[in-house]
Amino acid sequence: MHGLIPGTIYPEVIALVKLSVIIPVFNEAETITEIVERVRKVSLEKEILLVDDSSTDGSGEILAKLSSDPDTLVMSHPVNRGKGVAIATALEVVTGDVVVIQDADLEYDPQDYLNLIEPILQEGAAVVYGVRDLSSQRAIMRLGNNLLSWIASLLFKVKLHDMETCYKMMTRPVFQTLSLECRRFDVEAEITAKILRAGFAIKECPITYKARYDNKKLSPLDGIPTLRALVKYRFFT
Repeated sequence: MHGLIPGTIYPEVIALVKLSVIIPVFNEAETITEIVERVRKVSLEKEILLVDDSSTDGSGEILAKLSSDPDTLVMSHPVNRGKGVAIATALEVVTGDVVVIQDADLEYDPQDYLNLIEPILQEGAAVVYGVRDLSSQRAIMRLGNNLLSWIASLLFKVKLHDMETCYKMMTRPVFQTLSLECRRFDVEAEITAKILRAGFAIKECPITYKARYDNKKLSPLDGIPTLRALVKYRFFT
């Protein structure tokens, strides 16, 4: 996209790209409608892929209503299989030029898609991570996030500020070559490791973030399988 000014969102450029938004859902009845509404308000052509990971709180019924919109596809797992499998399920059917993962708990602002997609459209970046300000997190979670980013940087000889960010945006061909294996939150490490091992650079952009702890599935203990995945995909596969 030669001749464009970095940081400027050009409608004629935005109109050329379609974004696939993958939203894993497990017991998110309280927030799923609002996050889908927020995603729909983003001024990009998009498809929304909701994967119900065997919710038991009525999320499935809410998703059925949301699926009436032509931009929305709902898929379901008969048993709970984890975030990683939900992402892999959606990746089998995505049609967008660019793909991003979206959590359903309102911690992230979908309007940041516009900032994340800019390096892809104007600089030719293949992968962009949204970097959070972690000051709203509890100290133990913030420490764990920073430690895992530091370890990933050390293992792969790069500088990553937020490996655990949900907002991992990349072109569809890159995402669909990852062949995801991890079932749960360790998928964040798997994605990062496979991207870096394949030789792709990760562009980082600041995003809006507000930590929430109601109905939170992630815990400090999830750092253990995440660390294991970093080592596995760095040295053993």
